Amino acid sequence: MSLVLQMRSERAQLVAQVQALAKIETDGASLSAEQLAQFTQLETQINELTAKIARAETAERLTAASAVPVAESAQGINSPPAHITVRAEPTPPGVAMAQMVRLMVQAGGNQQAAAEMAKTGGYGADVQAALSTVTPGSGGVLVPENFSASVIESLRPKSVVRKMGAVSLPLNNGNLTMPRVLGNTQVTYLGTEEDISVTDMQFGDLKLSAKKAAALVPISNDLLAYAGVNPRIDAQVSNDLAVSMGLSEDLHFIRGPGTGSLPKGLRHWALPGNVAGAPAGATLTIVDLYLGGLMLRLEAANVDLAGCGWLMAPRTIRWLQALRDGNGNKAYPEIDAGMLKGYPYALTTQIPTNLGAGGNESEIYFANFADCYIGEDTSLAIAISTEASYKDAGGNTVSAFQRDQTLIRVISKHDFGPRHSESVSIGTGITWGAGM
Repeated sequence: MSLVLQMRSERAQLVAQVQALAKIETDGASLSAEQLAQFTQLETQINELTAKIARAETAERLTAASAVPVAESAQGINSPPAHITVRAEPTPPGVAMAQMVRLMVQAGGNQQAAAEMAKTGGYGADVQAALSTVTPGSGGVLVPENFSASVIESLRPKSVVRKMGAVSLPLNNGNLTMPRVLGNTQVTYLGTEEDISVTDMQFGDLKLSAKKAAALVPISNDLLAYAGVNPRIDAQVSNDLAVSMGLSEDLHFIRGPGTGSLPKGLRHWALPGNVAGAPAGATLTIVDLYLGGLMLRLEAANVDLAGCGWLMAPRTIRWLQALRDGNGNKAYPEIDAGMLKGYPYALTTQIPTNLGAGGNESEIYFANFADCYIGEDTSLAIAISTEASYKDAGGNTVSAFQRDQTLIRVISKHDFGPRHSESVSIGTGITWGAGM
């Protein structure tokens, strides 16, 4: 870390202490004599550091301006170069929002204090500007659109539906209507002096409307309390946000019932004829015919298979991976390369393995993801609490306060649907691997 960044980090820590003392008076209490003395001492230290930082920055600028490339110096060329090109490393998607969240937590939700900490702590100008201009919304503080777009981009490797190729489109005023062809014109051959029969193409609409989704993200206060810019910490916070939002999306995009305010997932978009129960028996011949049948349903509907892929629970693919033919060879060796019967697959625990009367059934999906659309409102809202509770994966209530965590709530608006319902086939009653 450079001397300037180190001093900025130290100054940010001192500013945080000043904010904590100021908050005592803001809450209606009075500072003790010792606290007043501490406040004055901190103010002096901050002013001294600010002066040192200004001098160090001036020195760095002068050094950069007079720098001479080694090759030129060796040739006797001692004049400064005509120009210096500095290539900044691109900020990973979602990191800027993670920094914004971290500063808001450190400032106790005080937007103005967070903006000042961003200014004095060496954060990017975009983070400073965002904290200076964000406005409160019904679901919390509204995230600037450029940050929201970055977060949505970071979801692609986290959400299996996005990773498999679902197309993201903006919702205009919360709605999006896409026409789709339901039936094609029919071409007939004619005899002499016969009339051409009139046929019409049949159209329908895929209508997407914004539906509110909320993800709760518990993050350790040890991470959030770190003062200053740290790429590893910001990347960790960003990853936690993206993973939680991605799991929330997959839960609804795959199996959402589409009732009330919920999106309609693949499970309920599929036509009845494209939903096939698992056959009795689990020999290689039976399994292979069954998987082929799921693919055949799309082929028979003239679906473009170029964008197709599989979704399934982890136990399903592990069972298929262990399946052997009569010679002891792997039945599907391509699974090791991320493919099944020539098409990519993705695993997600958002496809249950406790369905059916016996509580041991799962599902397997084959779909044309290039025909699936995610309509997105580009606005995100975040809210922060250190006292709220949440339920973990086991359904147990957890107190963020007791765990020394901060609970981040992220609210987004989107909807999901395939342009053609024929583009989805589903295998149900899958018990493969239930005993593993």
